Amino acid sequence: MQAQQRQVETIANNIANVNTTGFKKNRLAFRSLLYQTYRRPGASVSKETVDPTGLQVGTGAEVSSSVKNHMQGDLVPTGGKYDVAIKGDGFFQVTLPSGEFGYTRDGAFRIDANGTLVTPNGYPVDSGGISFGDDVKNVTIGTDGTVTYTTGADNGGVSAGTVTLTRFPNPAGLEAIGDNYFIETASSGAAAQVNPGESELRHGYLERSNVQVVDELIELIQAQRNYELNSRTIKVGDEMMQQVNQMIR
Repeated sequence: MQAQQRQVETIANNIANVNTTGFKKNRLAFRSLLYQTYRRPGASVSKETVDPTGLQVGTGAEVSSSVKNHMQGDLVPTGGKYDVAIKGDGFFQVTLPSGEFGYTRDGAFRIDANGTLVTPNGYPVDSGGISFGDDVKNVTIGTDGTVTYTTGADNGGVSAGTVTLTRFPNPAGLEAIGDNYFIETASSGAAAQVNPGESELRHGYLERSNVQVVDELIELIQAQRNYELNSRTIKVGDEMMQQVNQMIR
């Protein structure tokens, strides 16, 4: 029942983030608990024969791990001046207040008072390496991450820097810290820059969550039914023990 409760909580979190930009759904993995062995498989039954299957009774299940599904979400046009989505592998690298790097698929960027490209939380993108001057008119972010803009002076395209993408050998090993950010761990492997041409950026788009509501609702119903069945088995076990107690009396 505890395992199914964790499943319901995970599905609820997925559904709650169905409109969260760049959100990646979570899945739980389960494993069986210890078995009570009454007869080992292969144990001798007589001098000439052995027990072909033995007798083992399981004691339940538990959650073994959770896995982030980094499948690509749909790209939707927003027309946002600084919005950008990733098509393919990779993460945007941002500098967190602690000084360490955070990684996100949320490209709903803004500029701060200094003209630096930042996240909605105000964290600099690419260590603050992308900045704009005054009187910004049109902004263009190429598929390779190059950022240019024009000003009211009509002096042609001005370079603002390049948005780089970061990848990991095992992105499922990243640690989610909330606010759409991940941090590197020993399981994720070391961060490396995505090679040109392996992924591309789409200016004026954002990546939707990869949560499919219909699939989540089906799994929610299954988890609820499993929970009810487990509750029923406990109730039946209690009723059987009550009958035994009555017989003893």
